[in-house]
Amino acid sequence: MKALVTRLDSFGDVLLAGPAVRAVAARADHVTLLCGPHGVPAARLLPGVDDVLVWKSPWTGFQPPPVDRRDIDALVASVDADAALVLTSYHQSPLPTALLLRLAGVPFIAADSEDYPGSLLDVRHHRAPHAHEAEAALDLAEAAGFRRVDDGRLRVLPPPAADALTGGGPYVVVHPGASVPARAWSPGRCAQAVRELAAAGRRVVVTGGAGERDLTAYVAGDRAVDLGGRTDAGQLAGVLAGADCVVAGNTGPAHLAAAVGTPVVSLFAPVVPAERWRPYGVPYLLLGDQDAPCAGSRARRCPVPGHPCLDTVTALDVVAAVDKLVEVA
Repeated sequence: MKALVTRLDSFGDVLLAGPAVRAVAARADHVTLLCGPHGVPAARLLPGVDDVLVWKSPWTGFQPPPVDRRDIDALVASVDADAALVLTSYHQSPLPTALLLRLAGVPFIAADSEDYPGSLLDVRHHRAPHAHEAEAALDLAEAAGFRRVDDGRLRVLPPPAADALTGGGPYVVVHPGASVPARAWSPGRCAQAVRELAAAGRRVVVTGGAGERDLTAYVAGDRAVDLGGRTDAGQLAGVLAGADCVVAGNTGPAHLAAAVGTPVVSLFAPVVPAERWRPYGVPYLLLGDQDAPCAGSRARRCPVPGHPCLDTVTALDVVAAVDKLVEVA
């Protein structure tokens, strides 16, 4: 059987699809993962994925492209599958994707859908209330006939050693960036946390993407190793795997840390629910006011002056959380 799993969102979303992908791969002869451009680096890290098909959907992402008939025709022509699992977030509809897969001739399609699917779905599943995104994807896979084959934790392919990047000795990673501003702790607070962690005797490594070099340089200062823009996804996985603990917001690297088994201090802005998006399957501590006025708003920029959900968290709160997680680990 040729199977297709779709997750058209971001890097972290694709990582959270990993357990469901492994369930599909245990039964299928070939698994293709259909994802958006931001999800590609994560897709290439997932065990069980044989092929990655990339498509920028006009109904997902922060800057969706206009609808282009030629682009849609090209996608439909490129899909070759006997069964498909359409993975979405709790607030998204799978039906646009399911329609394209029907046009591509996929005979069996399963998805979570509150909307009436007509003839678009063969399995219309209802996710459990409050389910974590990873659990919801696994539940859907099981409803579609793909049974769980392992503990269901996040996993990636074995990452490369990172000693050449991080240097020798134990360290803690601080990842100050986030995909949207509302989910990021302020740069000043991040820099202060680095200073306090260093003062407490911990070696600190600061990570970030190519577009975050100025941010990571500021946060690292002269107290930490600055890896901003110096790692691809696989190398970042290696850096996170070698850390005693990772300090990050609700963003892709937090899920990558979980996928390599590293505890996470999660600076979690409640614009999306922590019960669905918290670090999964590893020890974690959640910092941030989960009852702040922005809770559940899915805001990209903080709608409350002063960003109180996160900026009430202090650097010493982070140091204490790191100490607790490292002691437990």
